[in-house]
Amino acid sequence: MSRSWIMPIVIAGLAAVVVAMLGGTITNLGPWYEGLAKPDWTPPRPVFPIVWTTILALAAVAAVSAWRAAPTDKVSDTIVGLFALNGVLNLLWSLLFFRMLRPDWAFFEVIGLWLSILALVVYCGRQSRLAGVLLVPYLVWVTIAAALNWQIVQLNSPFG
Repeated sequence: MSRSWIMPIVIAGLAAVVVAMLGGTITNLGPWYEGLAKPDWTPPRPVFPIVWTTILALAAVAAVSAWRAAPTDKVSDTIVGLFALNGVLNLLWSLLFFRMLRPDWAFFEVIGLWLSILALVVYCGRQSRLAGVLLVPYLVWVTIAAALNWQIVQLNSPFG
């Protein structure tokens, strides 16, 4: 592996770990969450950390692939900015849902998160087909999460 790949891999890996750790810290699966009515198709609890670990690893690889394929510094900066925005939106969803106990607000926020992932798929996919493909599971998972979020809102409203 050439030296030019090392720094992007380290940075993307650290960013993924930071998002995972902060997200895990914000997420509280205590009595409030356990007490919510959830649809029958809610994935079992052990699925969530496995899926999120996989998604964040794939996103880190996608980030490196797209960044390395970027033809200009401006495109590289846009890729970094899109991933940074996505990380913030990812954490904001957890904050709204689990800390502020507002699944209703989180549902509206997850729309922005979903759009940020779509932007990543399209923009990064233009730079690297591999990057675009690696981000598709993230889009699929957040689509499922948004549907689950909506069902929780429907089954448990009002909040606040």
